[in-house]
Amino acid sequence: MSRQFLGIALFLPAVFIPVGCKQPVAASAPAMQALPVQTQEVSLSPVQDSSDYVATIKSRRSATVMPQVSGNLIQLLVKSGDHVKAGQVIMTVDPSRQQALVDAQRSTENQKKALVDYSTQQNDRQQKLFDAGIISRDALEQAEQTFKNTRADWEAAIATRKSLEEQLAYYRIKAPFDGTVGDVPVHLGDYVTTGTPLTTVDENKDLEAYIYVPTERSTQVRTGIAVQLLDPSGKAIETTSVDFLSPQVDSSLQGILVKAPVHSGPEALRSAQIVKARIVWKTSPMAVIPFLAVSRQGGQSFVFLAVKQPDGHFAARQTSVTLGQTIDNSYSVISGIKPGDKLIVSGTQFLVDNMPVQPLG
Repeated sequence: MSRQFLGIALFLPAVFIPVGCKQPVAASAPAMQALPVQTQEVSLSPVQDSSDYVATIKSRRSATVMPQVSGNLIQLLVKSGDHVKAGQVIMTVDPSRQQALVDAQRSTENQKKALVDYSTQQNDRQQKLFDAGIISRDALEQAEQTFKNTRADWEAAIATRKSLEEQLAYYRIKAPFDGTVGDVPVHLGDYVTTGTPLTTVDENKDLEAYIYVPTERSTQVRTGIAVQLLDPSGKAIETTSVDFLSPQVDSSLQGILVKAPVHSGPEALRSAQIVKARIVWKTSPMAVIPFLAVSRQGGQSFVFLAVKQPDGHFAARQTSVTLGQTIDNSYSVISGIKPGDKLIVSGTQFLVDNMPVQPLG
């Protein structure tokens, strides 16, 4: 073998051995594409700390109408809901028996008056006879005494007749003041007594809302605190404030009675109406977030925030929050986020912690 060939043979292993042992270079994994998401900046809004209770609207002037006499009802002149004036006759109890007593007493009064007229004439005659010296003073005094007695009997008869006529007026049941007639539980022909409720009359002004607040709130309730009266849809009818706070606890309800004046007219609220009352304990600035931004895991509430990374891109950061009251279609947030945070409000069901995202708003 020539020296030139030997040199080539010795060089070849040195060339091919390193090439045969070299490992291939691994290809780098493609980066995860950012998910486009809608965001909104967290800001503070005034949020009420409030509680809802059932309130009864009552009139400061309300009366249960009851008869002062017994008898059968012969007239019902009103029905529930009617507006009446003070002194208006609303029912009549049969007065025939009482009217007969009045008529009989008037006849007795007339008889007594006739005796008074006669004794007056006799007294005048006796006076003239005494002046003429025909009769004694004893006879004159006897005539005068007879006149006084008959006059006293006549005056007593007048008083009795007036008393019976006053009682006769009780058979006509009248409205005690201007107001609205409530339920009328009696019927024509019913026999009623002085213990029978006939109806109620409520003056549909100077109304108050009666609210029973649980005793656990006793340290928070105070006069002047705001009260919102709501209609069935939750819309505020009016805003008022507590002006009365009972010093005692109602043992049956274990609540404290508070009252708030009602200024709405009868077209909005009426006496005996049941409404929802919202007592506003305080108003504080809080973050408010939409329902769709909140997810729950194991009883804990979470939101996703779009957090800017050192490289300038954004990632979804799962953050636990403590929720407060609901406000329309949103939650108030007690803790967990702060003003200026970018809250993710779309596609939260596709997100995981630290996932790249692309904020769109």
